[in-house]
Amino acid sequence: MADIEYSEQGSRHRNALGTRVLGGIAFAVAAACLLPMLAVALAAITGGTDTISHLIRTVLPGYALTTLLLVGLVACGTFCLGVGAAWLVTMTRFPGVRLMEIALVLPLAFPAYVLAYAYTFVLDHPGIVQSTLRQVTGWGPRDYWFPEIRSTEGAAIMLILVLYPYVYLLARAAFLQQSATAFLAARALGSSPWSAFWKVSLPMARPAIAGGVLLAVMETIADFGTVAYFGVQTFATGIYTSWFSMADRAAAAQLALCLLSFALLLAVIERTQRGKAKYYQSGKRHAAMPASELHGWQAVAAFILCAIPVVLGFLLPVVILVQMGMDSEQNLLSKRYVGFIRNSLTLAGTAAFVTVCAAICVGFFQRLKPGRNSATAAYLARLGYAVPGGVIAVGLIVPFAAFDNTLDAWMRATFDISTGLLLTGSIWLLVAAYMVRFLAAALGAYEGGQSMVHSNMDAAARSLGQTPFGTLRRVHLPILTPSLLTALLIVFVDVMKELPATLIMRPFNFDTLAVQAYRLASDERLEGAAVPSLAILAVGLLPVILICRQVGRNR
Repeated sequence: MADIEYSEQGSRHRNALGTRVLGGIAFAVAAACLLPMLAVALAAITGGTDTISHLIRTVLPGYALTTLLLVGLVACGTFCLGVGAAWLVTMTRFPGVRLMEIALVLPLAFPAYVLAYAYTFVLDHPGIVQSTLRQVTGWGPRDYWFPEIRSTEGAAIMLILVLYPYVYLLARAAFLQQSATAFLAARALGSSPWSAFWKVSLPMARPAIAGGVLLAVMETIADFGTVAYFGVQTFATGIYTSWFSMADRAAAAQLALCLLSFALLLAVIERTQRGKAKYYQSGKRHAAMPASELHGWQAVAAFILCAIPVVLGFLLPVVILVQMGMDSEQNLLSKRYVGFIRNSLTLAGTAAFVTVCAAICVGFFQRLKPGRNSATAAYLARLGYAVPGGVIAVGLIVPFAAFDNTLDAWMRATFDISTGLLLTGSIWLLVAAYMVRFLAAALGAYEGGQSMVHSNMDAAARSLGQTPFGTLRRVHLPILTPSLLTALLIVFVDVMKELPATLIMRPFNFDTLAVQAYRLASDERLEGAAVPSLAILAVGLLPVILICRQVGRNR
């Protein structure tokens, strides 16, 4: 009997120890996600008022107005494209609708800055469109007006074309889940299909649509490659300019704080509206929304309207990039490009593994010990999705550079040894930035799979003497393999496309495909930039294919 009691006490001790270790890791991850924001705020406050006063008198109003204008244009554009396309493929039937409902997701594979390179090559003054126009008409450079692609409006169009799938996917899911009861009641009361959509279906889908638009807006304020290449002065470009061109860390931190405040405000709005997103079906059964059969010019118009964003956001850019790449002197198989590919794969693979491991620790701790502490850790871990990469980069470099400099000064004074920069400029600090930025995506994928694991499985594992880590290894991970692979793939692709954090934090002489594409485009070598851009696009297609398969199953 004593042996049994001793065994039970040992099992409880091991379980408690495992829970404490897991909790310690989860809180360490949450602290790592909170550190950049605290560091940016502290650096901005201690930077003095001279810098911020100068910024207010000079560039800050311009940064704010341009950023707000860009946000407004992207919000309106993604709303119109995403909701319109979702309604057409969900509520109407026309030839090619099955193809369109999947193809509308494809532009999500493109980074906005790659799209900017392709369209600049075609639409800029030396491009084929304006060159052909001058040849046909005999006009000179000052004899005609042509829309300027390198502008705030041009950047907004690039962002709209790659970000509208966020709104499309969420709006389409909301329309599919709606019951036809309210819509048919409105039609029976004399409302036209358009009126019923505007007064009934759209308000019921509002929370999902608002969530998609806010996601697009947060990606917009985080964008650096597109606005930097087009010469649009936003907070993102201001941070990079202050850090590198002006070597003014205080100005960079204060601009980062402004951008961080705006991003967190959007995150609070998104979470608040999601918390209020409750719609209850009053009927006893769910009736599928009726789809209208379109014929003649209506069917043609619906197909064209759905095809326009697919052609402009995917097919045409792919054709342009392939043509550009064929005319360039860049060779993906050369030793130099093999190095870029190796660096990109090393960063993306390492960051994906570390990020998914962190998501497992945070998610499993919340399941193992639900309560305020674990919920707080999970909430802090999700904050990174709302923080632009440039802000995270500044927030990590400032404290770790101070640590490295302090340690080096102490070692010099004590042992006459210089330690240099141990952490600043290292791959591991860059991987930490990626983890903070993309942990929310990995955590969402993990929790989606974890919800399918019944709590009885945990109880059975504990009754068989399994520790928390044993339960995770032998029960959860085998069941969650598909969700974990999805999380790995999502983070891997996001890291491949990430530009601002990589530009600011990468080690010396450690360039990636994204950095190479940005450098070539900045030097106006657009044909060369097409080659690494196509490689990034090829990798970006992988999660989009998974999303397309899911869209096909949902029909």
